[in-house]
Amino acid sequence: MTPHPGSVLRAPPLPSLTALRFFAALLVFGFHITLTASPIPPNDPITLFADDDVARVTSRVFRATGYIGVSFFFVLSGFLLTWAAKPGERPGAFWRRRILKLFPNHLVTWALSLLLFAAAFTPLHASILSGVLLHAFSADEAVNVAVNPPAWTLSSELLFYLLFPVFLPVILRITGTGLWYAAAALIGVMVLLQITTLTLIPDTPVSALTPVSSSQFWFGYLFPPTRLPEFLLGAIAARIVLAGRWPLQRRWPVLLLAVAGYVAANTVPFVWSFSVATIIPVTVLIATAAARDAAGHRGLLASAPLQWLGNISFGFYLVQGITIFWVRQQMNGVVYPTPIAVLLILAFFVWTLLAGWALYALVEKPMMDRFARPRRPVPSGAGS
Repeated sequence: MTPHPGSVLRAPPLPSLTALRFFAALLVFGFHITLTASPIPPNDPITLFADDDVARVTSRVFRATGYIGVSFFFVLSGFLLTWAAKPGERPGAFWRRRILKLFPNHLVTWALSLLLFAAAFTPLHASILSGVLLHAFSADEAVNVAVNPPAWTLSSELLFYLLFPVFLPVILRITGTGLWYAAAALIGVMVLLQITTLTLIPDTPVSALTPVSSSQFWFGYLFPPTRLPEFLLGAIAARIVLAGRWPLQRRWPVLLLAVAGYVAANTVPFVWSFSVATIIPVTVLIATAAARDAAGHRGLLASAPLQWLGNISFGFYLVQGITIFWVRQQMNGVVYPTPIAVLLILAFFVWTLLAGWALYALVEKPMMDRFARPRRPVPSGAGS
């Protein structure tokens, strides 16, 4: 039986979720590389395809994958933090580790983005808010994705980390069928939030980058408090698995459910694709992969290459604002015949992968190894 997070035993490792992190980041890559408009001025198309039909189809195919990937990360964050929660850990120690995980990669890509492109058109206050990861709290579209556009999600992660020590004791008190009721309630809250987006948030003027207004896109997708239910749902799902109440399922039905979620996300009205259309498949995928790992089932996802890809996934995700948006800007919007465009997409993938690896190897891992690991006490008499 898997241990409760309040027990003295360590919860078992979850290599499948490490690997799945990379596939979520890959979904975001597919979304970014096929965009019809860049999030950085002058908002030229990102797509490399000269054939309008191919550009339209690829953009349509990847229309929702970025939203799916982001939702996956938010649910996964709540799941993993709850899974690995340390009994009696002081909030300060937790916050220290999380800040060291979040900020080094962010500050490097933030500084590079300012140096390469963002300083030319980003207001000073937006640059500062982006640097301290408060920019997504602003409804101003010149602020909420300022500097390095993918880093807006880190505003949500920062909120999650700050609130986790507050929510964890409450989550640990929920038991039995109450866990399932809590999960259902959180999904209901997500539905209500998108109803609010459609009915109470101004729907004009329509954004140049999305089918809804900038205010609706901000409130329904970017605003960190509206993403908190996904994080909490991940935490509840971890409790269900740790309590041994998650039915161990075969992989193929879960994957079919994930495909159904993708189809739904591409079918429903735009705001429902942010998270609601895919939240059940995403949560089921994460919880089932964790339950299989905890039960000792090891497959391809536990292989060394996929573990490596999972480890560099944060860097791979975060550098895309530079390796895709800025590099594409330097190409002056030139588009190419389909075979060449496909080869260039592969080149962009390799370039982004290498940049993400460099960020992991040179920044993230050294910082975590040096400052985030608990120091071992020096034995008495050592050095005498």
